[in-house]
Amino acid sequence: MEDTGKERSENLELTPVTQYQVLGDFFDSALMASLDVDQRLLGQFARIIEPLEPVDDDIRNSLSHALFRILGLSLLLSKKLVRARRQRKLDNTRDTKSVQLYHHIIWLSREGLSLVESVVLKKADRYPYPELRVLGAKLRGSFVHIYVLFHNQPSISQATAVPSSKVFPAKSGNRTSIRTSPDPMDGGPVRNPLPPGLAPVSIPKPSASFLLPARDYTAYASQYFAQAAALADRLLTGSHPLRVSVKVEYAAYLYDCLHDGEASRKLAAQSLRDVYSDEAGMDNESFEETAKLVVILDKMKRRGAGASSTTPSAKGSTSTLSTPRALPMRADDIPPLPSAGRENRI
Repeated sequence: MEDTGKERSENLELTPVTQYQVLGDFFDSALMASLDVDQRLLGQFARIIEPLEPVDDDIRNSLSHALFRILGLSLLLSKKLVRARRQRKLDNTRDTKSVQLYHHIIWLSREGLSLVESVVLKKADRYPYPELRVLGAKLRGSFVHIYVLFHNQPSISQATAVPSSKVFPAKSGNRTSIRTSPDPMDGGPVRNPLPPGLAPVSIPKPSASFLLPARDYTAYASQYFAQAAALADRLLTGSHPLRVSVKVEYAAYLYDCLHDGEASRKLAAQSLRDVYSDEAGMDNESFEETAKLVVILDKMKRRGAGASSTTPSAKGSTSTLSTPRALPMRADDIPPLPSAGRENRI
């Protein structure tokens, strides 16, 4: 009897689309491990900063209050993200029951990003905690990362489209017997894409467009992750769980959203070298978090390394994986992130 498990594993490698869906489960574990570090630090700094703030400070501008609220948003998002990742085939242009989950994720992410940009990033420098500055930079990238996963236009899943020539290969043989259609001027078929009087049909926008403009957010996410990684390298030790957490999510973003496997593997390998070469001490909780993230980084370092050196592009062609390009590091290199036209009202 043949090994059906082996046959299934071979079939999973037939198309990049199937491979992308299988790797989604691995991404979920990386995302959850990164969220665990964020949530612990959010609660920790919220408690530390609360007694240090002025008594007459407006609660809407309170850093500790903003951190507590972001912690609540993160706890709500964590379970919804994994659930929604398993429903990626859903047509989010239609108002179905499952689409409400996407709406909730986009709304929670939008509110979290508003708090990070309006309060955390502006006030983190007032306190002698470098981890707080890195956390704010990472959270900004994480919330925009969610935009890319669930609300990007074009969708990141389009980059895994399989060329039609691979799915339906052309049959070999003599095809000279097939007669070509005569020219329309000689009585052939008229190649008019639309009947007379019929207006072009516009492609429906995602149903969550009323919450957030539908556009390409990859430039923003790349910018914010690059800034967070550079800040973590400058302010934190190589084995600090927050620094490793930044690299884990950045590597996952490069692989799953930009489909740049080589850049993801290089980032994971460099982060592992930083961890192993660091001689700084840490408490038991930080050690356990770093150990969990190191296991994920080790898998990321090898993920896709044995596959083909090309990845499918959004148009169905293949392009060779290149060395990670230098991402812009200044905030004015990209236009401001569009707001949703309403204030944060949690």
